[in-house]
Amino acid sequence: MNLLPSISRLCTGVLITGALAFAQAPKPAATSATPAKTYPPELVTAGETTFVQHCAFCHGRDTAGGEAGPDLTRSKLVADDIDGNQLGPIVRNGKDAMPKFTVSDQELMGLTAFIHTRKAIAESQKGGRRGVDVADLQTGDLEKGKTYFNGAGKCASCHSPTGDLAGVANRNQGLRLFQRLMNPRSTKVKMTVTAGNQTLTGIKAYQDEFTVALRDSEGRYHSWPTSKVKFTVEDPAQAHVDLLSKYTDDDIHNVIKYLMSLK
Repeated sequence: MNLLPSISRLCTGVLITGALAFAQAPKPAATSATPAKTYPPELVTAGETTFVQHCAFCHGRDTAGGEAGPDLTRSKLVADDIDGNQLGPIVRNGKDAMPKFTVSDQELMGLTAFIHTRKAIAESQKGGRRGVDVADLQTGDLEKGKTYFNGAGKCASCHSPTGDLAGVANRNQGLRLFQRLMNPRSTKVKMTVTAGNQTLTGIKAYQDEFTVALRDSEGRYHSWPTSKVKFTVEDPAQAHVDLLSKYTDDDIHNVIKYLMSLK
């Protein structure tokens, strides 16, 4: 198991089960609420261009969050921001895992206009919230999760709560931890290829029905026609894939609850 996302039916079902069960009904708009500030359309459009170039990779094209960045439509920092006074220092100086960006005053104004406009649009939409909070993933039973980890799930055959998983809940919080459990990525897959009398082992670089390729220990790329060689692949994440057809919703929530306790 090497903790990442899955777009599979099961993963989607779990997200719906966990997230919607705890989704809060939208609060009725207060009659005395201050209307959201509006910005010139051309400024918003310019800000969108800048956002897509610098920010969408982490925060999603619509600011509603991505794989690495939070949902800005629900951000307290954005809620407290007035004309970029909170956003500006973060954008220009960076914070934690977020790098700093060099933007002009005009570009910053556009970013601010676009982010606030997207926040206003998100808040005006009816229906439940679209995000997943950490609390949504804490609905399982910790002890049952620990039992599954050490028993039926066979997670302990590859992982250790005091070894590779020590502090995993600090390194991967909330939804990211869930994603890494369901479908790990960025794992190095070992490949061994035998071509005639030569056998070479390295990290898989490519594989389809026509070609297989690996990189050797020195980083050199080697490829062969699939039909001309024999090869084996050892994928440390395969155990996660195999579990997708075996998990129950309770199993997943229980394991996540247990993993979130490993801090």
